[in-house]
Amino acid sequence: MSSPEPVLELRDVHVEFGADRAAVRGVDLTLHRGEVLGLVGESGAGKTLTALAALGLPPHGATVRGSVRLLGTELVGLPARDLARLRGSRVAMVFQDPLAAFTPVHRIGDQIGEVLRIHERPRPGRRSARHRAVELLAELGVPDPLRVSRAHPHELSGGLRQRAMIAMAVAGRPDVIVADEPTSALDAGVRAGVLAALRDARAATGAALLLVSHDLGVVADTADRVAVMYAGRVVESAPTDALFTRPRMPYTVGLLAATPRLDEVHALAQMPGTPPSPGEANEGCAFAPRCPVAGPECATTIPELRERPAGARGSTDQRLRRRARATTTTRKPPTIEKPPTATGRIHQTACHHPDRTPHYRTSPPPKPRPASPVEALRVTALTATYRTHRAVHHADLTVRRSETVALVGESGAGKSTTLARIIALTAPESGRVKILGQDTATLTRAERHRLRGRVQILLQDPAASLDPRMTIARILAEPMQAQRTPRPEIESRTRQLLTQVDLDPETAGRHPHQLSGGQRQRVALARALAVRPDLLLLDEPVSALDVSVQAGIIALLRALKARPDAPACLLVSHDLAVVRQLADRVVVMSEGRTVESGTVDEVFTRPRHPYTRALLAAVPAPPPRRMPLGSLPAPKGHPRVH
Repeated sequence: MSSPEPVLELRDVHVEFGADRAAVRGVDLTLHRGEVLGLVGESGAGKTLTALAALGLPPHGATVRGSVRLLGTELVGLPARDLARLRGSRVAMVFQDPLAAFTPVHRIGDQIGEVLRIHERPRPGRRSARHRAVELLAELGVPDPLRVSRAHPHELSGGLRQRAMIAMAVAGRPDVIVADEPTSALDAGVRAGVLAALRDARAATGAALLLVSHDLGVVADTADRVAVMYAGRVVESAPTDALFTRPRMPYTVGLLAATPRLDEVHALAQMPGTPPSPGEANEGCAFAPRCPVAGPECATTIPELRERPAGARGSTDQRLRRRARATTTTRKPPTIEKPPTATGRIHQTACHHPDRTPHYRTSPPPKPRPASPVEALRVTALTATYRTHRAVHHADLTVRRSETVALVGESGAGKSTTLARIIALTAPESGRVKILGQDTATLTRAERHRLRGRVQILLQDPAASLDPRMTIARILAEPMQAQRTPRPEIESRTRQLLTQVDLDPETAGRHPHQLSGGQRQRVALARALAVRPDLLLLDEPVSALDVSVQAGIIALLRALKARPDAPACLLVSHDLAVVRQLADRVVVMSEGRTVESGTVDEVFTRPRHPYTRALLAAVPAPPPRRMPLGSLPAPKGHPRVH
């Protein structure tokens, strides 16, 4: 049976910034009608540039070479006027940041209606276009669509803005929708709503979807096929179930093994090194310096993306799992018919040694320790106001010595406000905060200064929390100087801290902008540990990091927990899989109130409160479990690499 013509086809696509800087190198992708292709990889892999090239929207200064065909029409070299006619009517984009993509001075309904007035014939009037915009919002499950259509972008939440962006994308009934990280900044509940809106949009239009994402759970739950990018190239492409259960490229193996799962506490792989910078030239396989199975030829020869049969799409277990989820949700996902395609059954790998088994260093979960009777933090009946809004109505939580407690909930639940009131070390509006046995409402100035050294915080964005003018050595020395630590001790402690967070001691002479995001977060953690705190507050410590970098930070926090002098930790996070890997107990907040607390196993496997059950149900199902490494045979003559 011959496969139908693709709706979108990329062949040997390059995106270059000058003669020697190719950020995308020879990408081949094929997308058929009604199909979902997931494009995954870490920051700098070239995912977004590939998506922009598919729309004829390369960044300023970039040149696109190769072929991009949309329904048979070549887009590379097409005049701007002709490209504009295709965008919206044949291909549409859902951007990562809808607040930046919407025009801030126009109402949402007018901006959706503008698409209809540009592409529909006969051209609808303004009133008719606004009415149709309300209908589109309603079809995508937007609550109170009339109010949303009359609002300006800044008046809506992130989830509503993203769903409005999807409504604008499908207004012209395109054949292809390109979604660039549509759920990256959203919590679990809002993410589920956006993914449901994308499913509804595809059902209404029959459009194919190119889903760019770093969230492997979202891709596993949504995509039919997955293409993995690294250093500007596609290094593996396969049906979703085949890629997640039997990956062949060592990078894909490491990426999956580094991804935390919600359903269990498990060891996380740590890939050595860092990805090359976008546009960095390499003679051989770009992953070779980090690859545990690389041979001499990997450093000199770029491996081709080769086809290998992968069997029929979808295992029985996975299909049953998806069917079970569909019957337990309140809104059944629409059925979208997809024709069988030859590309859907092919497993492609760009690797000289796809049958060798890579082994990475792992960070096992720390062994449980007896709960301490000594409390490091107790919050009782806390209330707090953020600006003019009562953000916390009633919060209760306890953190014991050497224990890690996670504070979870959706955006607006009151987590960050609760954390801010704790770190302020001042009297709350009402309620009580006791830190290390001291009531913050009765602290004198001197007592507050002494307590400040025993309580430290690790913030979400290390680039914003590290002084760009200071060297790493000065950044680490600053908190110790505030505690009047002798200079010789500061110098030795600085070297010790850098070693503890797995950084080269030579890093001390660098500035923050000279480090990667993961290295900056390691420096921020070292600074927090410099004064040996008794209570460590962790505010979304890994949310801005790629999967492999995130695994490294989780490994550091696990090692910290295993130390005899481990501080008590309060972890604020919206990523429940990360919480499962780090926390001993969980406190759930909703609408400014504590609604449930207990051990991680109790809350995650037997949740009692309806909100907790809904929060857990909104998380995409864990990716299909990869086959054990030992089940993949090593070819004759090639021993397993450890």
